[in-house]
Amino acid sequence: MSWTFFDIARRNLQRNLFRSMLAIVGIVIGVLAISSLGILGNSLTLSVTDQLSTVGDSLTVIPHSGGGGGGFGGGTATPEKITDRQVQDLRRIAAPNPVIPVYSTAERIEVGSERAVLSVYALNPDDVPLLVEVDQGILLRGNSGVLAGSRAASQYKLKVGSQIRFSDGSTQRVVGILKERGIGFDIQPDMALIVPARWYEDRTHPTGFDQVIIKVKDTARVQALQTAIDQRFNRRETVLDTFSSKEILSSIQTVFGQISTFTTAIGGISLVVAGISILNVMMMSVTERTKEIGILRSIGTLRREIRQMFIYEALMLGLIGSVLGGLLSFGAGWLISLLVLQTTKYLFDPSSLSSIALGMGFGIVTALLSGLYPAWTAANLNPIEALRHE
Repeated sequence: MSWTFFDIARRNLQRNLFRSMLAIVGIVIGVLAISSLGILGNSLTLSVTDQLSTVGDSLTVIPHSGGGGGGFGGGTATPEKITDRQVQDLRRIAAPNPVIPVYSTAERIEVGSERAVLSVYALNPDDVPLLVEVDQGILLRGNSGVLAGSRAASQYKLKVGSQIRFSDGSTQRVVGILKERGIGFDIQPDMALIVPARWYEDRTHPTGFDQVIIKVKDTARVQALQTAIDQRFNRRETVLDTFSSKEILSSIQTVFGQISTFTTAIGGISLVVAGISILNVMMMSVTERTKEIGILRSIGTLRREIRQMFIYEALMLGLIGSVLGGLLSFGAGWLISLLVLQTTKYLFDPSSLSSIALGMGFGIVTALLSGLYPAWTAANLNPIEALRHE
């Protein structure tokens, strides 16, 4: 019997095809908005996570006033430094984890006729492989040579063998071009140069290091290391600040997750509008078919069967609109990812695809909820009054 009423519901939608199509379009737009915005938000989160996770689990230590260019690989030095003695204390606290002292500054350079200002990091050559990888050429050896970040090399046409003149007139040749690393919490080498620490010291005679990076092998020790550093250096006053890449990454993921949720909620407004549209369509259908409902009730059709008939109509509208919206949102997500992120690899991540399922689910539920009241109204019509309806 239920299949009979399903068939009646289908024929009624076909009979009012234009009106049904408008309701379906509303669902399509709603599902498309929720799914596409969800895909975009999730893809942004995954993209940022990928870029930042290359840093691994590390602690960045900077002077309390924010020296070292703000603590995350900035370019200008400040009077506050980390002394050699403090570095030795950090090595004892962090052992056996590698401790990497870093000089960081910004310098004017000349490459042929090109002039630029770039961030410069000075590192012990033995520490360089712990932070970066070479795409072309070799790593630093001894006290000569320069490693160029991928973006800096591309922008200023640097290649292995290029000669770079620094602000004091000294020159170095590029020995390697680095692999792109993305945004980092320790250093940001993509638009920077890396030089040997001894060569930098001979030129500038620095009074201390701008930051120290501790590469933590056991993530469970991150909090313990931060506590130990605080107890050693910050008992009376704050001398050194520590930043955990894991904690900051988690905070950024939370923020992007909230942004994604907010944008998805905005898309949900269009589904509310679609639900109102379906409610209006169904109520019009009840009014137009009042006499038909009266006839069905008079020949013994049960109220629940009348309810089923109208719920079937709402369900079909929701299913058709949600499926079409889901298919279109996949294409929209692909296009948005390509335009905003220049890559579509995050589109196929399960968490991104789940946004499509979420949007389709909301579309179906919205349609069903919108059909409940018209179904209840139709089922509770008085059969005699319904038969008299013109």
